[in-house]
Amino acid sequence: MTTGQGTEGWTAAVRQRLAPGRLLALGEAADGTWLAERAATAELRRAAATVPGAALGEIRIALADPDGAADPAVPPPPGAQPPGPLRIDGEFAAAPGEPLPALADRLRGALYARAVDGLGLRVTEVDLRVTALLEGAAESPAPAGPVGREAAEPEDAVGRAAAAVPGVAHLTGVLGGAVVRTAAAEDGGERVRVELATAAGHRPLEVARAVRARLAQLDEAPRTVTVLVTAVEAPAADRAEGGNARRTARG
Repeated sequence: MTTGQGTEGWTAAVRQRLAPGRLLALGEAADGTWLAERAATAELRRAAATVPGAALGEIRIALADPDGAADPAVPPPPGAQPPGPLRIDGEFAAAPGEPLPALADRLRGALYARAVDGLGLRVTEVDLRVTALLEGAAESPAPAGPVGREAAEPEDAVGRAAAAVPGVAHLTGVLGGAVVRTAAAEDGGERVRVELATAAGHRPLEVARAVRARLAQLDEAPRTVTVLVTAVEAPAADRAEGGNARRTARG
């Protein structure tokens, strides 16, 4: 346990390790799951790359109404945002050949579908601004590097059970451990936080729900389970294209 460090310092350290990124609630408050913003924005960039004529720039995800956020049903990870509807704010450059409103609508639809249907985020607003008009073809930048994807080996029954759930690519340890277990003083039960990366083709919210359900079936089931998804693995084809692009850029 880290001592001598205030809440603000710990929260700042967490965000720095996520380089940077907020912890966004997935699903409803009862789902007990958070997703690193960096993982979410990487997925949104992959979605934007499917929209010809638009090059996605800066993008942020935050609570749409901070004052209307709900109380989490389980102990949240350090620095996590409370559950509530989310808003995507982004910028993009547009290539010639299509009216800007139509292009913005297509990009907005792609981002919304990936956030809600692909990830499980409760996005209610997508606000996009055109920041540049391009003379040639538009190309969205590749997603940021693999922060939060480093694999951690499970060290106990809880970790092994979580890692075996379909859709879990591997456990991670961004906040200090793949599985963090603490005693709940009020009733002597145990609280567990599990960090993981989800495999390509699996919706993170459904994977997290399955992990929580699996841990509830253990012989000594924890009192509460919090899941933090730090990375969403890309399909193999996307990883190969990203690697080729980086090699080409290095020349």
